Amino acid sequence: MPQGLLIVFTGNGKGKTTAALGMAMRAAGHGLKVCFIQFIKGGWHYGELDAVKRFAGLIDFHVMGRGFTWKSDNIEEDARLAREAWDFACGAIASGRYHTVVLDEFTYLLHYHMLPLDPCLDVLAGRPPGQQVVVTGRYAPEQLVAAADLVTEMQAVKHPLTSGIKAQQGIEF
Repeated sequence: MPQGLLIVFTGNGKGKTTAALGMAMRAAGHGLKVCFIQFIKGGWHYGELDAVKRFAGLIDFHVMGRGFTWKSDNIEEDARLAREAWDFACGAIASGRYHTVVLDEFTYLLHYHMLPLDPCLDVLAGRPPGQQVVVTGRYAPEQLVAAADLVTEMQAVKHPLTSGIKAQQGIEF
């Protein structure tokens, strides 16, 4: 059985979710089951929702949040939804049904103290043998980085938004 890895994509640059989607599609391309959980995205339609439909039966895609938490009008409701989403993720990890489990934007739940770090690290460390877990988001805690087998930090060098170019379909959403 292959070694299961804990993979973290973090940093202030674009590409964290895109990298995780690429890994999900790569696994699905080999016929391996993936559970992709988006913790705080929501509120609008974006391309990956349609793209993963083409992998029906291989990629289970779950949008669990109501939108970007740092712009929230109800942080307590966001925290409640975060806990529910984490419970769902724990079930997906423990089930052993998935080759890969993606926890998209999960680092924000840790950064904003919506979930306690140590029990989350315990779940990640106790995942089934051979299971890959991919965590994305800015502000990855040092302990998560230390526990991971692979960490990539996306660094913003230049972004069109700083030049006044708005988000574009197929690029940002």
